[in-house]
Amino acid sequence: MELGLATFADVNPGAGPDRVAKRLKELLEEIELADRLGLEVFGVGEHHRPDYAVSATTVALAAAAARTEKIRLSSAVTVLSSADPVRVFQEFATLDLISNGRAEIMAGRGSFIESYPLFGFDLDDYDELFAEKLELLLQLRKSERVTWSGKHRAPLNDIGVYPRPVQNPLPVWIAVGGTPASVARAAALGLPLMIAIIGGAPVRFAPLVELYREAARRAEADPAGLQVGINSHMYLAETAQRARDEFFPAYSQMMNRIGRERGWPPMSRAQFDAGCEPEGHLLVGTPEDVTRKILAHHGLFENDRFLGHISVGVLPHDQAMRATELYATEVAPAVRTALKQSAPIGQT
Repeated sequence: MELGLATFADVNPGAGPDRVAKRLKELLEEIELADRLGLEVFGVGEHHRPDYAVSATTVALAAAAARTEKIRLSSAVTVLSSADPVRVFQEFATLDLISNGRAEIMAGRGSFIESYPLFGFDLDDYDELFAEKLELLLQLRKSERVTWSGKHRAPLNDIGVYPRPVQNPLPVWIAVGGTPASVARAAALGLPLMIAIIGGAPVRFAPLVELYREAARRAEADPAGLQVGINSHMYLAETAQRARDEFFPAYSQMMNRIGRERGWPPMSRAQFDAGCEPEGHLLVGTPEDVTRKILAHHGLFENDRFLGHISVGVLPHDQAMRATELYATEVAPAVRTALKQSAPIGQT
């Protein structure tokens, strides 16, 4: 199982350019550390809001590519519905060339709506936009020259799209938050699936993975492409109490800010603590606690990738770096050893 990290590079909504610049510098330091310590993937989100520092994901990832050697560099996610698939392909192909074959696209419809009016799209076309643009993106990665027509973009008539990436094909994952139709679409197309578990008991997401694998069998999709990834909020410290006390302020601030927009009630400390329990969705505690939870979730999902989301809200940078170090040096080796020991002979 691949182990990695993801972040949205949060900032305070009123942060000025100096603070955003500092957050971007911190982001690069986080990716450098993850690479140096042997983690396998780092995902960076795309947002068009004042509380997140990254709207141009490939620019940030390209900067990281120049400062890293092995770690895979992914969007988390690319809001494909409001993007031009040609530009998305070109930018990630360029990133793939800069990084010598380490780029990935994690495509999704997005959990916020700001990009739709920003780029001139109608929210009523939410799903249609994603389906059409995903179709074009997959054609672009398949063929150097493309003939295509659709409703929401000018047609292409035997036009070449360049540059071409190192990887053939350029990896494309489908990221979902729990919509069965999106899960079935990924399966039918034979694309790997990333599920974000940001609330509720993880066991509730197991039927989505079952749906994905069953839909893939019915579609006779290539098993080689059918990877499953899980993305969860995570934080580590030397004691469980310290981990909860340090993570709660930033996590609750972020959840409550979004909650005010969506009509959620404020999060209590009791609710947060419940999420940290063994059956909860938060991987917050000591390295031993987090190791047990990652392995328990692997038992539920048999997932091929796990991404922990440490830098949530305005978590202090030194705390994020320390948690990353604990994850990479203590959790990752323990998880890899446990999975290797439990694997059937011939699969270690």
